[in-house]
Parts: sequence; C-alpha cells; structure tokens
Amino acid sequence: MPAQEHAKHPVSHRSFGRVSVYFGERSGKYPDGNQILIRGSEVRAAFDTPLVSNHIGTAFDETELVVLGHVHEDHIAGLHRLPNVPVHAHINDLPTVQNWDGMMAAYGNMDPRQAAEMRANFERKFHYTPRPDAIGYEDGAVWDLGSNRITAFHLPGHTAGHCALLIEPEDVLFIGDIDLTGFGPYYGDACSNLADFRRSLAAVAQLPAKVWVTSHHRGIYTDRAHFLRDLATFTGKLDEREQKLCNMLKSGPRTLEELVQERLLYPPGYDAAWVEGAERRTISQHLAELLADGRLVEYDGRYQLA
Repeated sequence: MPAQEHAKHPVSHRSFGRVSVYFGERSGKYPDGNQILIRGSEVRAAFDTPLVSNHIGTAFDETELVVLGHVHEDHIAGLHRLPNVPVHAHINDLPTVQNWDGMMAAYGNMDPRQAAEMRANFERKFHYTPRPDAIGYEDGAVWDLGSNRITAFHLPGHTAGHCALLIEPEDVLFIGDIDLTGFGPYYGDACSNLADFRRSLAAVAQLPAKVWVTSHHRGIYTDRAHFLRDLATFTGKLDEREQKLCNMLKSGPRTLEELVQERLLYPPGYDAAWVEGAERRTISQHLAELLADGRLVEYDGRYQLA
C-alpha cells in the first residue's frame, strides 16, 4: 500500500492482552471509527475496518480474518487493503457488503442522481469496495483464533444484522454502533427497526464483559457502572424523540411529509442525500408506536394527538 496512507505518527491504541483498540480521529467520531485487532496465536483478526485502518500499518495489513459487526460505509473503509482476506458479515447485512444494489436496498431507495452521488462519495472518502466473496454468519457464530475466541451476539435495530462481538478470554465486547453518543440511536435506514433497537439496548446490558468498545466517539469503557449510565442516557434519547414528536403535534394535525420538513433528528434546512429518507423512516416508526399505544390518531393521512 502507498506509504502516504500510513500515519506520520503511530496511531494511538490501548491493549488488553492480545486485543488492541486503535483510536480513530476524535476517538472514532464519524466518519472515522475505532479499530479492534486481535493477535490470535493462530489467526490475526480485525473487527470492521474504519478509516483509521488505513493509517495503522503492518498490524492491520497482516490481518487474516475480518468480522464485520455491521455494514455501513464507515465500517468497510479498509477492506480495499485486504482483498484476499476472508470477510464475514451477519446474514442480514451480507448483501450490503457484497454489492452496491445491496447497499442501496439497506439505505432505502433514492433517485439515480442521489445514488450516483452517494457512491462517488463513498468511493472517494471511504475507499468503497464491494466484497461479493463475503461470508454470512448467524447469531451465536464462533471463530477460534487459537488463543482467543470470538462470539457474535445479534443485536439488530441500527441495521438488520448489527451484532456485538465478544472476545475471550479478555472479555472485550465490541458493541459497534450502539455507540452511546449524544446523538442517540440511529435507525433511519430501510433495514433499521426501532422495536428491535429497543430490545437490543436491553440485551446488550446483560452480555458478559469486562471491557466495552464502541465504534465511535466514546471508545473504551472499563467500568460497568459508567457503561450502564451512558447506556441509559443513550436509550433515553428514544423517549426524548417521542416527546419531541408529540410536542410537534400539539399545535395541530400534521402529515408525515410536514413532520419530515420540521425534522425530528436534524436541524431544519440540513441537507444531505439521505436526510429526508432517514427522517421519514425514523418518524414513521415513532408514529406507528404512538398509534399502537392509542396516543395518536390518524385521519386522511394526518396525525394528531388522541
């Protein structure tokens, strides 16, 4: 690989036995992420491949196995460095990494111009490279690295195939985009699901671990109480959004498209190819929950408080 793709200075990292966490820019804040590498006695493995993977050097480039916790553009930005290395993705996310049509289906339909712009952006910023050879795995899948074992726990919601990955014997749990950021959970893709995300947030708290690693921003937790506090705050964003949506409806009935323009997630006027689709899918899921609970009613495509 070209030398200029390596960092001028070593990438900051922290190790737990044979497990090392390399920190992306600003603790892995999007568009970067945090990279986990495992120096198994028989196999060297990597979880996801964020932008920082292009700057680690030999420790990353000697990877012999990639396990993806889920598939988004920012989690496959180093696959181009490992063209002959086996790549594993949960079966529900497998088409997303295998080809562009799968990626578009996961994000949700958009017009051809937007799709072309998105692909050009992914190729420019994230070295987007489809992997038609990727291998599917299921909940409970285990990889034996010799000295270490990886176990997958299916925690959907962010994507249909989102998983947490546990490394033993160090008991390091990679929780991916259950990233505990101030933004809160993201479930705005066509493959996302709010109800699944709620269940996954409850389940992740019960998984056995001594160290928790997020893809973005927070990085590493070694104190369970701290992890659980931040998880509760992250989970609380769901109720905050629900209340914000109800407040939007207090002044009168709204159509879905009117609510999309008012924005639940992003500031009004914030524009990107995927924003309106993400808003529409996010708001729709909250509306469905509120309707099911009897807190909203809908007449002729307009929603109002019950």
